[in-house]
Amino acid sequence: MNNSIIIDKPEQIEAYQILAMRGAMYLETLGLKHSRGSAYAAVKKKFGFKGSKKKVLEQLNKWIDENLLKDRLDKL
Repeated sequence: MNNSIIIDKPEQIEAYQILAMRGAMYLETLGLKHSRGSAYAAVKKKFGFKGSKKKVLEQLNKWIDENLLKDRLDKL
């Protein structure tokens, strides 16, 4: 049985990247550091969020709920 998922559309790739940023942000709030620079800085730059790492992660989660997940639910 093949359980592979193919992500090949630009909006799918962007959604995956945003979810990966969220994972990296979560790890940074626990004290881990990303080898390719700060996910915190990348999220702040991409979305314009302000605040501490925890606050920026909360804002990112809210953005994901309102944008990525809403789109997904609308298609059901």
